[in-house]
Amino acid sequence: MKFLCSQRMDGRPNLSDFEISNRYNVDNTGLVCHWPSEEVLAYFCLSHADMFRSKRVIELGSGYGLAGLVIAATTEAVEVVISDGNPQVVDYIQHNMDTNSGAFGSTKVRSMTLNWDQAEASNISNTFDVIVASDCAFFKEFHKGLAFAVKLLLRNAGISEAIFFSPRRGNSLDKFLEEIEENGMHFCVTENYDTEVLDASSRVHE
Repeated sequence: MKFLCSQRMDGRPNLSDFEISNRYNVDNTGLVCHWPSEEVLAYFCLSHADMFRSKRVIELGSGYGLAGLVIAATTEAVEVVISDGNPQVVDYIQHNMDTNSGAFGSTKVRSMTLNWDQAEASNISNTFDVIVASDCAFFKEFHKGLAFAVKLLLRNAGISEAIFFSPRRGNSLDKFLEEIEENGMHFCVTENYDTEVLDASSRVHE
């Protein structure tokens, strides 16, 4: 299956980027590129399509939305929401959704601007069976809001889970997991979850 996923190509920030970042209290990393962790998350979702079938799914901090698009196109999810806190990024998400809309079948797909600190006002609390995110635990100042959003958005009934792909980046991941515990949620960390990813990572670090 072929995806067309556009991103900004001018290669430099402009003043409006920083104005929007300050206004919405978000970073600009989603405008920079497709980050490797997003690509690995997309590969994982493609390889584990069954876990999303008939589920309501949201991707947090999605950047250009590659993983969310993969879930929408290949897993028979009921609904996929592809979100980011930066409205500039969400414009790109919507463009990529429109470009690939013919691949989604009966899956309902939508984009939204979602600031984790303001998730309670989004009218989507207690909605999702699965949350996915990649490299969202880097900035420690956003940990509390992110952990709060995860707890708020997951369904209370039945089995629901959040799947995060993240490099450790010093102690940033550990600090985020502390916030997860403080919010009454449980977690497990799996590093060697796929032989192809492990082999590729080993080659990069040789």
